[in-house]
Amino acid sequence: MRFTVLGPVRAWRHGTELELGPPKQRALLALLLTQAGQPVAVHEILDVLWGQDPPDSAVNVVHRHVGALRRLLEPDLPTRAASRRLVRGSGGYRLDVDPDAVDLLRFRALRDEARRASEAGDPAGATELLIEALGLWRGPTATGIPPRTQAHPVFAAVDREHLAVVKEAAERALETGPSLTGRVLITLRHAAAHHQLDEVLQARLIVVLAATGHQAEALGVYQAVRARLADELGLDPGPELRAAQQQVLRQSVPAGPAPATPADAPGGDADDSVPPTEPADGQNDEPAGPESAGERTYAPKVRPAQLPADLSAFTGRRSELARSHALLPDEGEQPAAVVISAIGGMAGVGKTTLAVRWAHEVAHRFPDGQLYVNLRGFDPTGSVMDPADAIRTFLDAFGVHPNRIPTGLDAQAALYRSLLAGRRVLVLLDNARDTEQVRPLLPGAPGCLAIVTSRNQLHGLIAADGARPVTLDVLTVSEAREFLARRLGADRLTAESDAADEIVALCGRLPLALAIVSARAAVHPGFPLSSIAAELRRGHGSLDAFAGGDPVTDARSVFSWSYRTLTPAAARLFRLLALHPGPCCSTAAAASLAGLREPEVRPALAELVRAQLLTEQMPGRFASHELLRAYGAELAHAQDSKDDRSAARHRMQDHYLHTALAADTSMAPHRERFPLPPPAPGSGPLTFADAREAADWIERERSVLLSSVEQDARYGSTGHCWRLAAILELFLDRRGRYQDQLTMQTFAVTAAQRLGDVYGQAHAHQVLGFVGGRLRRHDEARAQLSRALELYGELNDPVGMGRTHRYLAFQSNRLGRHLQALEHYRQAAVHYREASHTSGLGSIFNEVGWTHILLGEYETALAECRQSLALHQEIGDRNGEAAAWDSLGYAHHHLRQYQQALASYGHALDLYRELRDCPLEADTLVHIGDTQAALGAPVRASSAWLRALEIFDGFDHPDAEGVRDKLHSLGGPAHRDSPVLRV
Repeated sequence: MRFTVLGPVRAWRHGTELELGPPKQRALLALLLTQAGQPVAVHEILDVLWGQDPPDSAVNVVHRHVGALRRLLEPDLPTRAASRRLVRGSGGYRLDVDPDAVDLLRFRALRDEARRASEAGDPAGATELLIEALGLWRGPTATGIPPRTQAHPVFAAVDREHLAVVKEAAERALETGPSLTGRVLITLRHAAAHHQLDEVLQARLIVVLAATGHQAEALGVYQAVRARLADELGLDPGPELRAAQQQVLRQSVPAGPAPATPADAPGGDADDSVPPTEPADGQNDEPAGPESAGERTYAPKVRPAQLPADLSAFTGRRSELARSHALLPDEGEQPAAVVISAIGGMAGVGKTTLAVRWAHEVAHRFPDGQLYVNLRGFDPTGSVMDPADAIRTFLDAFGVHPNRIPTGLDAQAALYRSLLAGRRVLVLLDNARDTEQVRPLLPGAPGCLAIVTSRNQLHGLIAADGARPVTLDVLTVSEAREFLARRLGADRLTAESDAADEIVALCGRLPLALAIVSARAAVHPGFPLSSIAAELRRGHGSLDAFAGGDPVTDARSVFSWSYRTLTPAAARLFRLLALHPGPCCSTAAAASLAGLREPEVRPALAELVRAQLLTEQMPGRFASHELLRAYGAELAHAQDSKDDRSAARHRMQDHYLHTALAADTSMAPHRERFPLPPPAPGSGPLTFADAREAADWIERERSVLLSSVEQDARYGSTGHCWRLAAILELFLDRRGRYQDQLTMQTFAVTAAQRLGDVYGQAHAHQVLGFVGGRLRRHDEARAQLSRALELYGELNDPVGMGRTHRYLAFQSNRLGRHLQALEHYRQAAVHYREASHTSGLGSIFNEVGWTHILLGEYETALAECRQSLALHQEIGDRNGEAAAWDSLGYAHHHLRQYQQALASYGHALDLYRELRDCPLEADTLVHIGDTQAALGAPVRASSAWLRALEIFDGFDHPDAEGVRDKLHSLGGPAHRDSPVLRV
């Protein structure tokens, strides 16, 4: 037997996971696991499961759950025989299990062993043990049981044990050195983000950040915690925080490791995993991100205009609009402080519609841009947007390069506020969950307007941030009639006035319900309004309320009525679409959910659009109101079996997984890959004509793919999560989407750990190590890669070990340790030869050649790169061939053999264009410009750099800034259309 309670409550017997039964039975098992080996009295069980008011039948229910658990844990136990695992005694029950079989018991054993090691004077050994203990943690204790039960002190106490070990690990690691400290930092950041007012924890984070080279970020964390304490508690920082700040100020720790010169990365490789080259003029790397918002000032490249389209049929809300306009000073006057409007009300009442209308009416007063984000606070899938993700979308909108976005929510929020300082920007935060989700997204300087919509009353925002509440109720009777008249025509309402009034009443005057009914009536102009009212009347009150109010009950009756008018195919599709992770669904993905071909699903999609149960946001892409999605999810659970829902979700996941594989294969056909299980019948994966079409699909579906990875990480029981994250690795890296990569691979490693999938863990750790290097978090990167190497070693996977050694070599080159890099490449080559991996060997020759360039050994570099070229030509790997040509050009350039360099670059450019590999095409164009500049041809150099800049700017790549600097050095424009981002 094996059990976990540090995160989801799970159990396995002989490697097979057990179905643990209903929620209270799972909660009982979780309670017994937290007290394993100790008796738990029945009255304690009742308190945990029901609180202070258990039903009369509670004791009998406990006995039934105990019996069910005994049968589950010991299926071969004879009838009436005494259980060996779940024992009755001392007025309660005791769970007897092997201490190594329960993650919590193992966690406590490692913690105790670490304390003994510390007392014996071995801080490094203690830290290793604490890191191992923390690695057992998969989330809040007893995830998956009812929330009220999970909040019981018995489970909260275990969470506090975890928090104490995080603090202890940080303290011990500080006694050892940067390597172990960097490994602890990963967990410390996560814990600090979830316990933002724990001063001791935040102090540990500040000190560890400084010790690992993030001094400026450490000071930024102090300022953020100080502000939070003042805003939420009215307190000043305590002695622990103040001491941490003073310790950082006294240190002389640099803000980051020194960059390597002249370059530290190969000019592309056979499988495109290694990043583009550095400029040939010996220019240093730009730092991976601003360590604090105060260190750099960003001038936005663009003026974002992200507001959704205004609704032409907007009706009523005159008094609410007037109150909203009154929040702003007269035209021509600038607000003396940030104006925050909190628009609240039930789902479907028109909060977003009002917010968008008001935003459009005042947008001209905010000339520096308008930002919009749907925070998905009440998404039926539970995929609530993280504030850090929202901030990154805003920074992207202003043209801040992804590699300049710092890690950590506090630092990102500080950069965001600094960027808005002195500007007049409108920020619309739609569908917020709570104050904590909103607060980091608020501007910090006067002149800006923040509009927030939420179903919840954001009391914290009103009390602490001065937000002005605007609460929406359902429409008045006259507004509701006007609503119908705008959509159906005044004559039709006048002809059947009584029926119109009845429709208004039965819809509860809720705008969403009225929209659905009017859509049905508009599509069928011959239907009398009296017949529509009669149909509504028959279904009125037949469904439970979403949230308990009469208008919502009426709305659900409307949904029911509209749903019953659908054909069976459209009704089934409506239910299945609720399983999609969002935010929007393509025709192909909808077809996969239904198990149909695209032509077969289009009529049902069109029917749902006509019924206003779905919106076609752009051709072939569909979305719906979260209230409708929640209704669809309830119908799916009521009408579709668990197997049918599981099959539909599996088809959809296979659709995304295998389509992503096809896209990745199109972009890099010789890249190392792992086999996938065959796609489920009906999943309908797409194929692509060329690499550009493949890249366009991934970019278009990027947010959906990220949500799919997150959804499967939270709820999935297959390997879709880590496999999809692995396939998207190349695309995200090449587009400079390092923060997306970090988020996705963190989900992947968590999911793979939960499944016990060692290969998935190895791959996710490998990619986390590589992206850690991109972000200059070198200690973390090395720790992740070392873990990947261990896991691949356990699997005896030579290709995985070879790639990991290549990534370790890349990290070594980044730090200027070129001889160490060559040793890693030597070991990688041994593994690739063992696996007969010719493409990988070709890549190593190229990367070894690049390392010799960094050492100034250009003739040796030419010899290595020529071997790479020959191998890639032999196997027909055009991408690897292009990378080798580019590296040859780079070596010739450093030998001042400029014509040979241009010839080599020309071969690389032709191949990259043939492959539609835009990022590496741009990289080679940069090198061509460098060589033209060295030849004294500034016009040709400028032309090459401008074309490269156009490509980089097309997907906001971080390398664009270096090209701008080159153009400035020639006195030319930084871009034909956009202003320069000054740093």
